[in-house]
Amino acid sequence: MEIADIEAEIEAEAAAVAPQRGTRDLTTGPVAKTLLLFTIPTLGANVLQSLNQTISTIYLGKLLGENALAASANAAMISFLVFSTVFGLAMGATILIGQAMGRKDIAEVRRNVGSATGMFLFLGVLVSLLGYVFTPGMLRLLGTPKEVFQNADIFLRLMFVSMPFVFLSVMLQSALRGVGDAVTPLYCTILGVVLALVLNPLFISGWGPIPAMGIEGAALAGFLASLIGFIYVVWRIYARDLIIRLRGPEWHLIRPDWAHMKPILAIGLPMGLSMIVMSASTLFVMKLINLQGAHTAAAFGAINQLWSYVQMPAFAVGSAVSAMAAQNIGAGKWDRINRITLTGIVTNVIMSAILVAITTFAARPSLGLFLPLGSEAIDIGIHIQWMVGWSFVLAGVSMIVSSVVRANGAVIVPLLILICGSVFVRLGIAYGGYDRFGVDAIWASFGGASIAMTVLSLVYYLGGSWRKLRISSGASPTAVG
Repeated sequence: MEIADIEAEIEAEAAAVAPQRGTRDLTTGPVAKTLLLFTIPTLGANVLQSLNQTISTIYLGKLLGENALAASANAAMISFLVFSTVFGLAMGATILIGQAMGRKDIAEVRRNVGSATGMFLFLGVLVSLLGYVFTPGMLRLLGTPKEVFQNADIFLRLMFVSMPFVFLSVMLQSALRGVGDAVTPLYCTILGVVLALVLNPLFISGWGPIPAMGIEGAALAGFLASLIGFIYVVWRIYARDLIIRLRGPEWHLIRPDWAHMKPILAIGLPMGLSMIVMSASTLFVMKLINLQGAHTAAAFGAINQLWSYVQMPAFAVGSAVSAMAAQNIGAGKWDRINRITLTGIVTNVIMSAILVAITTFAARPSLGLFLPLGSEAIDIGIHIQWMVGWSFVLAGVSMIVSSVVRANGAVIVPLLILICGSVFVRLGIAYGGYDRFGVDAIWASFGGASIAMTVLSLVYYLGGSWRKLRISSGASPTAVG
């Protein structure tokens, strides 16, 4: 069969599909209600994902001790760099799929899904092979202590083996969000938490015929969780005949197509770089924090655990706003974009402000979950929270606005704004004010960065050229600003 005949068959089959099957139309209905219904499952998935990581960390520390925990921490540094890029590319796919869904172009939705699947499969296998071979060298570059090197090597190698399944699972869940399905990714995350609760102690400590495998057991549990999660999301897509499924001649679409890959890379790579920039700036600030001694470092580490939950509304609302904006841009409904942005900002401010208030006024008992009662670090942590907590409300505003402009392919300016705030402003205040104001200059740098990024993001949103960009799958973008 000729390529043209296959494409015609795909078009005809897609045209016969009800666009609403397994999707939520984000271009109609009340903006606030639609946004909330999309946000809640995404927020639930984020919370459960953090709990999943916390559960795994607790098992490692309690069952195997500090060396195993240190080994997983070293592996986490490397995996973060990999996942930053993966999640950035996945968001790029979400935007393009969302725009095609907004146009009700089901054939183009599936072209994007197919091309993204082929690309993520290739990247997953490549990263798996390279990571497995070069794991020792990467650990040496990190200066991994000798006493934890062997455990870290085992843990990281098995983690790399699971990469193809992880990459594809992330891509499919992002594709589902692009067509308006936030429930299936939530179910996948629930399954992951259940598997973490069951498999980690089973393989680490052993039970019945299953021998105790220690750190290898933890890595094996992670591998099986990734594999089972991937199998589940594929099963659900086909069992419910969700709109992103590929059948028959559509499997031809999995072959990587540069016309569809290029815009995913153009949007996704800067977004992945954004995550790396944020983490890098925190690492530089951490150097000053460590100079204050163990109590301050411990206080910052503990309060960071609380901040991970405080920031969840911004990530969830940002994801929902991005999908909604992409679909509405694809549908040409620009009159709804400002309402989506304003609703997203208000929703995030309310949710984030409530969490900031709770973590501020309940800081002492909350920090007591991570620190010994009566520790000097608790009072330091309370002081940090009073100085920094409010800044996450503003940071969320910047994230929401950036999510909207990125939905039209504008990723470079948001990246530059992030670099300006996270690097120049934050490090400028922290290092520039340290000699005069001491440790408080570090905490003030968080607020300064949030103010700068919020102001710049709003200025770009209101007066920038991002609305004039035209980036779509199947064609090169006219610009990515």
